Amino acid sequence: MAKPITTRQREILTAIIESYISTGEPISSGTLAQSAFANAMSSATIRHEMAELADAGLLEQPHTSAGRIPSAEAFRLYVSQLTSTATSLPGPSRADFQMHREALHAKIDTSFAGLAGASALLERTSHVLAALSSGVGLAIGAAASTDLLEHIHFSRLTLRRVLAVVVTRSGMVRDRVLTLDQDLSSVQLETAANFLNEHFRGWNIDRVRSELARRIDHERSAYQQLADAQLASDANDLWSRTVPPGAGQQQSVYIDGVVNLIGLPADRDRLRAMLSALEEKQRLIELLNAYIDTSEQSVRVIFDLEQQDPGMAGLVLIAAPAQISGDSAVAILGPKRMNYESAINAVGYVAQLLHRIDTGDIAPLSP
Repeated sequence: MAKPITTRQREILTAIIESYISTGEPISSGTLAQSAFANAMSSATIRHEMAELADAGLLEQPHTSAGRIPSAEAFRLYVSQLTSTATSLPGPSRADFQMHREALHAKIDTSFAGLAGASALLERTSHVLAALSSGVGLAIGAAASTDLLEHIHFSRLTLRRVLAVVVTRSGMVRDRVLTLDQDLSSVQLETAANFLNEHFRGWNIDRVRSELARRIDHERSAYQQLADAQLASDANDLWSRTVPPGAGQQQSVYIDGVVNLIGLPADRDRLRAMLSALEEKQRLIELLNAYIDTSEQSVRVIFDLEQQDPGMAGLVLIAAPAQISGDSAVAILGPKRMNYESAINAVGYVAQLLHRIDTGDIAPLSP
């Protein structure tokens, strides 16, 4: 913006943003005069101020109609007002604001009741944030390198393509579609899975690979154990592709609420690109890591996501760092049309709640 906007322009801009959040439709000066100002401000006056706001880059005209919608810069300005406005509200309005906030916190507390363990808490976080918003709930945390193998299963999909599913003692489930150098039959896959489950159930995830390699080298030294060595080799190949080296140090991503974005009024190509970005979890990790500083505790609202990933055009990220068994992050990814006050409050409170549980300030909430 070239110059600060006036108080009247701010009131008009806020009314336009809240109308757009509610309806998703461009709004004209005439409609705004009736709906937001009860004709206390003339349509001509509002039209003049809207032109000024458009020149300042705060309003956009999506097509040839007279209606305008807020720009990303307008949303930034709106969000920046939310926290400062809450503390300056008059008594009755401040009381209503506080009542709404306490009700939201109580709802979140109830959603986390009876849970323990980082994986369960992060998984529930994605579900809670999706349920409380019109977007996708995200939670990202470090996968414990000490996690133990509970069960592994291989299923043949097509020629040289296999679905691998690993279940750990903490309850984390990892699935991956593998492309193999040579085809393995369903019997071979089942035999390899049985070999891993029999010999390595309860083992540290990171130790399995090194032990497999050791056994292969040892068994190849004896001719009569060549068949066993081949079985171990197949199992090692499958395991290495399913759980790459260092996987125990990678971050786990919990996602819920993708269906909330399906109904967005977006063109099919953009929607397809956005959904593709969501499916590639590593891109989500990179997206959050690009914007979240774990040394800070504040909630951040990021609008220009397409600069990081073109598939995120038209979306906004509301995220905060969290501490739950290491550096983590919680976030809502959604359309610009969302209830920012509620979303920011929810993300901030969930991040604080996870940290308090992790540090023992509060025990896991009772059901």
